[in-house]
Amino acid sequence: MEIELSKGGRFNLSQEVPQLKKVSIGLGWQVSQNGESYDVDASVFMLGADGKVPDERYFVFYNNLQSLDGSLRHSGDNRTGEGNGDDETIYVDLQKINPIIQEIVFVVTIHEGQEKNQNFSQIRNAFIKIYNPETKRSLARYNLREAFSQETALEFGRLYKKDDDWRFQAVGEGYNAGLQSFVDKYIVETNPKEKKVEPKVEIPVIVPLQNSPSQPIDITKKANISLLKTKVDIVLTKKGITNVVARVALVLDISGSMLQQYTSGAVQAFLERIVPVASRLDNDGKLDVWFFGSTFKRTKSVHETNVDGYVQEECGEKKRSFLILKTPSLMKELGFGNNEARVIQDVIKKYTQEMPDKLPTFIVFLSDGGVTDEQGITKAVVDAAKYPIFWQFVGLAGSNYGILERLDTMGGRIVDNADFFQVDDLGKITDEQLYERLLNEFPGWIKQARAKGILN
Repeated sequence: MEIELSKGGRFNLSQEVPQLKKVSIGLGWQVSQNGESYDVDASVFMLGADGKVPDERYFVFYNNLQSLDGSLRHSGDNRTGEGNGDDETIYVDLQKINPIIQEIVFVVTIHEGQEKNQNFSQIRNAFIKIYNPETKRSLARYNLREAFSQETALEFGRLYKKDDDWRFQAVGEGYNAGLQSFVDKYIVETNPKEKKVEPKVEIPVIVPLQNSPSQPIDITKKANISLLKTKVDIVLTKKGITNVVARVALVLDISGSMLQQYTSGAVQAFLERIVPVASRLDNDGKLDVWFFGSTFKRTKSVHETNVDGYVQEECGEKKRSFLILKTPSLMKELGFGNNEARVIQDVIKKYTQEMPDKLPTFIVFLSDGGVTDEQGITKAVVDAAKYPIFWQFVGLAGSNYGILERLDTMGGRIVDNADFFQVDDLGKITDEQLYERLLNEFPGWIKQARAKGILN
């Protein structure tokens, strides 16, 4: 018989089902139908007697699905929140838990909730339950019926050890915080230069796994490419261009005013959303990449298998503990100014001289404005109109886009080969909205270009 707990209620697992050595923790929620996309995550912190994670690998979440001792396993990131069952599940082998672990905290957060102005007032039917994984019989359940408002994170419940018994408690505590705040709370950065103090009493020792050195914690979301490709397919079908094959490239502004967009992970997130476009349009699925400031640089192509951490790797962002990033070295290398015209000319050079092809080439060009060389940009775009290249300019949280905002009225071109739209925050535009806007004028250009003999 399932025991229904209220907030603060407890269930003695060791006494009620002493023979049970493995349990599952099911967590679920439903998002109110308001048209927005929510990404809700369950994370687990395994704590010692001091209330801290003894090793970073005892923090189990979407980027680390198993604990250091192998006792706890995460089902993985569910980004839809659809259905009435468990959205994410934590599997626990009580016998394998390292003796130093005294408490296991289950936290649920809305990814980028504060940035997107999303909170738990828009989440309903949230629950946490503990059940027998073999029989699926629920032992105890806590339905979070509290009225939450601005909270972006909730501690659903916890397993804790008392008098050698494992007990479960329904917590239901809300926080106006993100996952990083819990990382800061429960995980202490160790300084290798500090002198170790030997404990006065013997305590259990964690034996690290071989060939698995501790790494700085990265809570950056990894791209769900399969899901994004499905969303691209929907837009391509709607636009009637599912059979179009095209080369795809991305040009990224790395001028000084873009610093916050790089350190916040916004540029990496944007890149991850463009890769599926290349996967669907380009035969080899590769996305050619340029970065530009006062000058420009071509970097290696990005595809599904190397997209994670691409911006950090190529831009030289040296990661410190817990995602505190410094100015990318590539930003310093290329200069803090804007020179769109030069990089546009190099893109044209690659696809018309180095790699000429009658296939359409789709260029996504991200800039936060500060356009200076309007004459140079105008000449480059007008000259490129006779080539099978379409330019989709995207303005990001900036100003002074100049000629980019007047592309539709730019004269002197055989076809209209460019489009522009602006967004204040890429994190607040859904994937569907982004792909709809990215591919808005591309199909029309294809028809015009074919009619003019630019495309086959």
